[in-house]
Amino acid sequence: MLRFFLLFMGLLGGLFALRITKTMHDWVTEPFTGVLAKISAFLIQLFDNDVISHGIIIQSQSNGFAVAIAPGCDGIEAVIILVSAILAFPSPWKHKLVGIGLGFLAIQALNLVRIISLFYMGQWDKTWFDWFHLYLWQALIVLDALAVWLVWLRYLPRREQPLRPSAA
Repeated sequence: MLRFFLLFMGLLGGLFALRITKTMHDWVTEPFTGVLAKISAFLIQLFDNDVISHGIIIQSQSNGFAVAIAPGCDGIEAVIILVSAILAFPSPWKHKLVGIGLGFLAIQALNLVRIISLFYMGQWDKTWFDWFHLYLWQALIVLDALAVWLVWLRYLPRREQPLRPSAA
């Protein structure tokens, strides 16, 4: 348990330190956030043709309301937490890779729901937008990472326990 904790904390620290570097921002965060904006706009356009995206911004053409997907709103922090937990836990690499891949998809799927809901909530009421954005959705995305990790743990193969000689 101590090994897991120390490795988890080390990975968290290292990955978060890497996350805030300019290189990662320019080469990973900014392009990834642009992709999130495009996907969000595409999903919204299935029901509302009045939406466009440019860069990291999703905007309503009818009322001009727009949201920008900033670093921290891209789900990467939750992915870092999940990746750190999976890598720190003793398990086969095949299972780690599957967990990271499916976990990334699960977190980003919920993050798309978050982005789209906040886009509409911001048009409806600024106070509720702020509350949901700053408190509720932040917690739900992190809880999603925890839930994915717990599900991943559940589906790990059981390790064979060595047989102990019975007491005579």
